[in-house]
Amino acid sequence: MRRNPWIGAAAVALLLGALPVLAADPEGPAQSATAGLDQTTLVQALQNGALSNKDARKLGLLVFSTPFNTYDGLGDGPWRSDEPDPVALGHRPTLQGNGQFLRVNGLDAQSCNECHTIVSNRTLPPTTGIAGVGGVVQNAIIMPSLIDVADTFDDRVAYQPLHDPDLVMQWDGVADYNGRFANPPFLFGGGGTELLAKEMTYDLQQLLAQAKAAPAGTVISLDTHGVNFGTVTSLGGTNVQIDNQGVDSDLVVKPFGRKGDAFTMRDFDRGAMQFHFGIQPQELFLDDPDNDKDGVENEVTIAEMSVLHIFDVNNPRPRYVPTGPSAVVGAGVFSAIGCTYCHRPFLKTTHRVVPLSYPEMKEDPTANIYYTVNLVNVGFDPDPFGPGVIVPFYSDLKRHYMGPGLEETFERAGEIPQGDFITARLWGIADTAPYLHDGRATTLYQAISMHGGEAQQARDNFMALPQFLQNALVAFLKSQRTPSHPNEDLLPIQ
Repeated sequence: MRRNPWIGAAAVALLLGALPVLAADPEGPAQSATAGLDQTTLVQALQNGALSNKDARKLGLLVFSTPFNTYDGLGDGPWRSDEPDPVALGHRPTLQGNGQFLRVNGLDAQSCNECHTIVSNRTLPPTTGIAGVGGVVQNAIIMPSLIDVADTFDDRVAYQPLHDPDLVMQWDGVADYNGRFANPPFLFGGGGTELLAKEMTYDLQQLLAQAKAAPAGTVISLDTHGVNFGTVTSLGGTNVQIDNQGVDSDLVVKPFGRKGDAFTMRDFDRGAMQFHFGIQPQELFLDDPDNDKDGVENEVTIAEMSVLHIFDVNNPRPRYVPTGPSAVVGAGVFSAIGCTYCHRPFLKTTHRVVPLSYPEMKEDPTANIYYTVNLVNVGFDPDPFGPGVIVPFYSDLKRHYMGPGLEETFERAGEIPQGDFITARLWGIADTAPYLHDGRATTLYQAISMHGGEAQQARDNFMALPQFLQNALVAFLKSQRTPSHPNEDLLPIQ
């Protein structure tokens, strides 16, 4: 049936009018950012064709690029002297009491695009654009309660509860620090990554269910998409012992974040909204819409998070641009020295559409699906021998120990060990310096040389190569380029 263009325009106008970019005039009273917009309205518009995928992407880009202001809920609520956890979200102190920004431990930006701005650092000047990486100046400084900027040996510094005893205050050239330091990655190809993670999670949950129903002593290998995540052993009576490897004990594959701690792009966005902007997603505070007590309720709505998620997974994938014969040789060297043990050149999905859900249930990616995105339309190649697509991202979506040299000193690390990081996706790496989780490596050679732990042997093999083969491997990596002109088809938004 032919879509009525007036209905489509009306739906877009309704949704645009409800987004926070049209929040209150700074000189006037606050306006509701949710007037006329809810998840039901959005889903109906998507399903009946009144809102196209491109229009939904535009709405998501609007959320992504909006510089939130105080009328949108920017910033945490009032600081409380009785708060036992001063670095917790919602009531953080602000720098010099300015009431809005902190920079150390978030409250450090007004829009997503402030941190994801560089499409290529290989060009001069760097090519800026939408949904790229960030430079070191854009690194997130995450939840520290100690930064020894002065490199002091003053014994009068009081240690806080949970303080890591290894963070000894002494004059040693080390600015002792007990938080995380993370360089912003790009969003390109996120749909393929999310689909793979969801398929892997689904498989692992099925294997877990099989183990719970199996006779005591049955051992089931946690294999999915050619990647092993450990074993699960039946203890009888639905009890099991999970020996997980590279994944949390909940057997949910979490591909986003340098540590691999977010199971979808939406899951990552929920945390980023709160951390960077002090913007509270409605879906996390349904019973307390003004949890931070800043006078703004439902600071980013469920529907706004949904269109942001649609924008996320529609980002084009990086591309392979051969740089000459040396790069072909380098690809062989990359495999021969063991890099592909973790950096799998590609994985294949078993579907071509990535499902988006609300509410999200991390153990069941098939629950509450409201929309799907066909990844072939985003640039992924169909699998010629199967029903899915090929995701050439050079990763296994598994966490690995990277050695003592890269270990963090994060007091709130939780289940993820300090030295464990998800295998970096190397597609696009030619354009995305600096490297490693915190940007400490300024060149590809340095990044390789800093590998340790499970990657120690591959690193040593690389360092033992003659220089012409090292150069060839680097040339191969430099053939992994970011998309050309990503998301420019959405401009202008209105």
